Amino acid sequence: MASGFRRPFSLAFLPSGDALISERGVGLRLVRDATGIRGETMLVDAPVDGGPPRGAGRNGGVHEVVVHPDFESNGQVYYTYNANGEANADGQATSMVTLARALYLDDGRLIAPEILFQGEAVTGQSGSRLSFAPDGYLYMTTGAPFGDEAQSNTNVYGKVLRLTEDGEIPNDNPFASVPGARGEVFTLGHRDQLGLTSHPVSGAVLAVEHGPNGGDEVNRILPGRNYGWPQFSFGRSYEGPRHSERPLGPDTEQPLILWLPSIGPTGLTFYSGDRIPQWTGNLFVGSARRGEIPGTGGLERIVLNDNLEELRRESLLGPLRARIRDVREGPDGLLYVITDDADPVLLRISPLEN
Repeated sequence: MASGFRRPFSLAFLPSGDALISERGVGLRLVRDATGIRGETMLVDAPVDGGPPRGAGRNGGVHEVVVHPDFESNGQVYYTYNANGEANADGQATSMVTLARALYLDDGRLIAPEILFQGEAVTGQSGSRLSFAPDGYLYMTTGAPFGDEAQSNTNVYGKVLRLTEDGEIPNDNPFASVPGARGEVFTLGHRDQLGLTSHPVSGAVLAVEHGPNGGDEVNRILPGRNYGWPQFSFGRSYEGPRHSERPLGPDTEQPLILWLPSIGPTGLTFYSGDRIPQWTGNLFVGSARRGEIPGTGGLERIVLNDNLEELRRESLLGPLRARIRDVREGPDGLLYVITDDADPVLLRISPLEN
């Protein structure tokens, strides 16, 4: 549908069929008529005016972009990025994971940006994702691939956070009244979570997480639960040995879905449309590469029962040899993916015509 992107990360559709695509280290880009409804699909050359600041480092700048469920009435766009922080005592650069929102205008500009939430300044950077869940709250992932931050509720890294649409802490969050804890924390013990979605029927929140070398997981996000990292993992270190003697601890949650070897999981969504009825209700997961081998990414289709237990899985788009970075359902009831390769593209998946 469109090409010419630079390091795309996230895809968000507007009700009109236009789409916003985040580019790490660059900003937000606008694709006019991304679904082809009007037959005039076009990537606007310049980044969206009024978008988030460009960041330094490999994972600096904007990551996720989503539109408010009531976008047609309030015009709100939410996005996350790693803001530059002050150098630490050792002179190292730091960044702060940040949630912001702005108003989108029909001419493709963002105005009135406001920061809703910001984490502590840390030396590492990782990705983040957002999802408005049926319970009315905004969920946000953060990463902690290195170090022990994921096991402490006194910081926001290696967590799933739960916030109001204004960035406030819900009163029923599990650590909201715990002295010294960050009240935004909903779950802990996560490594690097680059996909987040909600089940359209049950409202369950699911996140997909990178293992270190294998052990990639889809987890059901339950309040106050610990998902094990870095004490426990199904993966191995990049040198080969197992990361932990046991993959699960006595008080850690089991994953719903597991990959050995790794698939490099990225975007995550349920397909709720009827244009491809055989896929309705299935979970889709983007894959950057399999088993650490470049050029082996694709799209995973997973069939679940009513209890979100896995029944079957299928790998798609492998012959493209592409790094899939995000997958979303469009307003036309079809699936769309963005790739993150030397020549990134926006793809539409349609049923074959008889």
